[in-house]
This record gives sequence, structure tokens and C-alpha cells, in this order.
Amino acid sequence: MGQMVDYYPFPAIEKCSSNGRENQTVIADMNGTLLRDRSLFPYFALLAFEAGGVLRLLFLLLLSPMAGLLHCFVSEAAGIQVLIFATVVGMRVTKVESVARAVLPKFYATDIHPETWRVFSAFGRRCVITVNPRIMVEPFLKEYLGVDAVIGTEICTWRDRATGLVSRPGVLVEDNKADALRKAFGEKMPEIGLGSMETDYPFMKLCQEAYIVSQKNVEPLNRQQLPKPIVFHDGRLVQRPTPLTALLIVLWIPVGFILACLRIAAGSLLPMPWVRNAFWALGVHVIVKGTPPPPAQQSANQSGVLFVCSHRTLLDPIFLSVALGRPIAAVTYSLSRLSEFLSPIKTVRLTRARSKDAAMIKELLREGDLVICPEGTTCREPFLLRFSSLFAELTDQIVPVAMENSMTMFHGTTATGWKGMDPFYFFMNPSPIYEVTFLNKLPAELTCTGGKSSHEVANYIQRIIASTLSYECTTLTRKDKYRALAGNDGAVASKPKVAKRKIMGC
Repeated sequence: MGQMVDYYPFPAIEKCSSNGRENQTVIADMNGTLLRDRSLFPYFALLAFEAGGVLRLLFLLLLSPMAGLLHCFVSEAAGIQVLIFATVVGMRVTKVESVARAVLPKFYATDIHPETWRVFSAFGRRCVITVNPRIMVEPFLKEYLGVDAVIGTEICTWRDRATGLVSRPGVLVEDNKADALRKAFGEKMPEIGLGSMETDYPFMKLCQEAYIVSQKNVEPLNRQQLPKPIVFHDGRLVQRPTPLTALLIVLWIPVGFILACLRIAAGSLLPMPWVRNAFWALGVHVIVKGTPPPPAQQSANQSGVLFVCSHRTLLDPIFLSVALGRPIAAVTYSLSRLSEFLSPIKTVRLTRARSKDAAMIKELLREGDLVICPEGTTCREPFLLRFSSLFAELTDQIVPVAMENSMTMFHGTTATGWKGMDPFYFFMNPSPIYEVTFLNKLPAELTCTGGKSSHEVANYIQRIIASTLSYECTTLTRKDKYRALAGNDGAVASKPKVAKRKIMGC
């Protein structure tokens, strides 16, 4: 593709200078220009699965061949209209907005075209024009790329549900893009227009300068170069679903669910010393590093060890117990009733009332060893959230534990979905891996008994776990996560009945 640049009516983007652009405006197409991949399917598939489930994804797959035929033999707009219809028809607008805010940004961020970003990021005012439904792309573009205006296809709604149709003038391709640009900018057009296909030419010709992005194979922009890091994201799918990947997911889910039930049954019903071997036989790999301490001797009136873990999924305490070969009680901030029922270890809910929780933890430590995840919620990215310092005030028998896992198909955590399915999704992965690294017991001089404050102890443990995992420490909290992903603070209602839109987290 790169050799075809000379035949385009516009110069290659490599020839565009990024100097002195602070007071100018740029407008860029999205797929194939700002993003490397031209295909719209992966992002529609993500929306279909995360907002509508596996049946919606199957429906999209079944209509995709029709969309492809219409694209080739009728028009690009007709093909895209079919994809939009299959993805959102009947879907609540609030659900689409939730997926656009919490799920899609992570996948968009992994496919930014580096040369386009070099130019795009240099401008004082940044705009995007795209065939995508505006509702899908706007949260990512504005929050993570600093885009000032997004011009996209508008979907029709009725009573807070998408009809599957698009508003006039229709899908923004070819002349529709040019008309939308005239409507948005009037007489003063952007200085620079960026595109990658012939269907972009009409809007590019309206700009003072225009550059084409070739489709040569380039590595995506390093995510660390984006204006804002993506620390939190939601959704179940690990990989961006191409048509083949989406088909494999649809075919695997019935098999994976049966396999997950077998794995959960093995973990729940077998004696803990046997579970690690059973998991290995069922394709779950548990890697143990470091030397764990022996169990507390109750006859010697010895206080239990407090295992302080990084928090990757709600299964952290269970895999810690598997690594130790004995069940260890765990305190949790919230847990679904189903997860509590299936848990092979004792779980105790914290109330978030400091004095009550302190008394509860002390009592549990008198009974034996205990595990706690002081981040208070899970984080998928290589970051550690702020550690609550309460645990450091209650004991000096502290063993930090670095937890890490690997999933190839499904994430075993959620902020906006039903948390009761978290263990099932984790165990539905073909070959999940959990790595448990026991670090050295905290020396007495680094505990509160040795004169350190509880905050100093918590921060020190956060740093050594982060160093072990090559993660980055943050001051972000549970509230920050749920505000970013769910639009609330993740608080758990005190009564069994919760508000309809209240989100419960781990």
C-alpha cells in the first residue's frame, strides 16, 4: 500500500510538519487514519457482546456477510448500516454509553497510528470525523486524546432504545462527510485534513491542506505516549474480536462454561492439598514463587499471619490457599452471594466501619492466618491502587504477596456486570495462569510496632509488591475506579435490596 502514495491526489502524512501548529485546527478520519485498522467490525463486536451478550454477537456475525456484500456491490454506507443495525437495534442507549465509556477506550488506545498521532497531537484544536456512531467513539476521543469535537454518524432512538437506524443525512461517508464538515465549521475550514481512503477525499478537499495515511504495516503507538493513561477498563473480552476470533468465542462459550463448572467444582469440593494437582489436570496453571511461612501454632498462642495481596480478581485468596495447600480465611469488601456459596474458603465481609472492621480482623487473626487485599478493588492494568492502611495497625505478622494472572479470552472481573459470573469467566479461559509470589515477612522495624505509621507500612508494602511485578504505584482508589467505569462510587448498600442501578464491586 505504501508504494501507492504517489497516485493519491494528496501528499503522504510523513511530509506534514508538526511544528508551529498550536493555533491551528486539524480534522482526521478515525478507522484507517487515527487508528491503524480500517475494519469497523471488532469494535461493533465488542459493543454487541459487552452490551448484548453472546446471542447479540452471534446475530452480528450472521449479518456480517450481508454487510460485506452490500459494501462491495452497493455502497459502503449500506454495509455499515447493516453493522449498526445488528449491533444496537433494541439496545438501551445507556448501555451503549456505558460500553463506550468503560470498554472501548482500552481497545482503541492499542491501535493508534503513530505517524497520525505525531501530526494530530501537535494541533491546538483537534477534531475527528468518522463513519462510526458518535456515541461509540466520543468518550475515548475526548477523554483520552483531548479531541475538541467529534462529528460522527448519529443513531436513531425511541424511548431510550436504539432503533438500529441512523439519523439524516445517514452514515457519514463520501459527500455526507463533506456536508457534515461544512455544517460544523461554516466558512472557516480546518487547516489540515487527514484521511486514508477515497471516501475521505470530499472532506479532505475542503481543508487548506490535506495528507493521506498509507496502509503500510506499522507498530501501534506506545500507550504511554497518550495524554492520559488508561488505568481502568471493563468488559469481559481480552482480545479485540476479529470475525474469526468472534466466531471462536461464540463456539467456545458452551464448552468453556462446562469446563468452568468442572474447575469450580474441583476447587470447591476437593481437599485443598489436592486442588493444585486437580487444577493442573484441568488446564489451570498455578505458579508459586518464594517461601511461604508455616501455619500459626494455636497451641503456642501465636497470632496468625496476615497475607497482604495485590488484587487482580476475587479469586486471589483462593489461589493463595491453593499455593499454600491449606484454606486461608479472607476478608472481602463485597462479594456476590453466589461467589460466597461456591467459595472453598471462609470469607468475611468488611463493613467499612473502621472500628468494627478492626475488631473483626483481630478476632480472625487470633483464629489463624488471614488474607486481605487492601486495594479494595481489582485493577487489570499494571498499576497498584492505593493500599488502605487499616491492616498495618492490627498486626506486625505481615507477609506481602504479589498476585498476577494471565487470561487469553475472558476477564474474570467486572465493574458494571454481574459479579457472580466473575469466577466462571475466569475459569472459562482455555488455559488460565495464576502466579503467586511470596515475599519476605515484614521485618519488625518496618511495622507499626517498630515505630512506623500505618500509612508508611501500607505504602512500603505497595512499593515492594509493585517492584516485584514491575507495576506502577498510584494513589487511585476504589471510588476512582467506579466513578470512571460505572458513574458511581461503588458503595455497597447496607440492605439486601439495592437501587436498580447500584453497582457492587469486589
